[in-house]
Amino acid sequence: MATHPGLLAAARPARLLAAIGVVLALAVAAAPPTATVAAAREGGIECPIGQNDCDVWDDDPGTPGNPGGGNPGGGDGDGSSGGSGTCQYHGEVLPCYDEDLGWFNNGDGCYYKLAQPQPEDTPEGIQWYVATCNGGDLGSVDTVPLAEPPPGYGAPPDPEELARRALASISLLPPRAAIAPRKDVGPGLVGLPVWMWASPGQAYFGTLKASASDRGLTVSIAAKVDKIVWDMGNGDKVTCHGPGTPYDPQGPKAGGPSPDCGYDGGYAKADTYEIFATTHWNVHWTGGNQSGDIPQTRTSGIIQVQIDELQVVTR
Repeated sequence: MATHPGLLAAARPARLLAAIGVVLALAVAAAPPTATVAAAREGGIECPIGQNDCDVWDDDPGTPGNPGGGNPGGGDGDGSSGGSGTCQYHGEVLPCYDEDLGWFNNGDGCYYKLAQPQPEDTPEGIQWYVATCNGGDLGSVDTVPLAEPPPGYGAPPDPEELARRALASISLLPPRAAIAPRKDVGPGLVGLPVWMWASPGQAYFGTLKASASDRGLTVSIAAKVDKIVWDMGNGDKVTCHGPGTPYDPQGPKAGGPSPDCGYDGGYAKADTYEIFATTHWNVHWTGGNQSGDIPQTRTSGIIQVQIDELQVVTR
């Protein structure tokens, strides 16, 4: 028989706290005390060839999260390393300057550099340029005479482009999330606290630093997580400002709410819920007497929690 809310309120001073301790202990301590912490360290990790960012997922049920959110190739704050930049060809972001090819012209998709040496019979006011077109395709090279440098030629390095190049050299890993209770260990109960935490460490929360240089300009970046947002699978979201505290069924806070990252009121009805976490990174860059910020997100895999009704035994 499901307990009426009034009965729960009446029993709260002693019986409900005891129930909390028993349920969370069963959910986490059904395995050895370190089982839930170990679960956060297990699971899978996959690093695609040629990419710095990895998909990391938990072991139950183990669906990998999208490390970059809604725009995997972009730089609008939800994409993986990379960015919108200022030079593009058919939607692909390109460096605006290449040591071998020269400067890029967005208007025609070609890189230009001065031909060396210049032909002796070149008319006055004309210069010959080596044009590598189709976004820098070495099979599309031609030498062209121009009265003026093409657009973009000789432009100084773009500091934000260098910042994004530095960002591409580091890995902002998705959070490795864990909860108590969790479905594969044991069910939780309606109205009881849920603990959430993620693996700490620089790769998951920062601060990570890197730099990139081009033609005498160096831009430095510092990437750090501002917050982690937990989607509780029922429309509720919980924002935490750190990785959270792993649940310890033998610890002094066992049976109570998490001290720093929890769903304290618990779930209102019995069901199976799918939880995932998203870290919100800020990448701050400085260089060339300029500075700016590049927001990024990384999302964990899905973890299931089963919530049951609290059963009361009457005699």
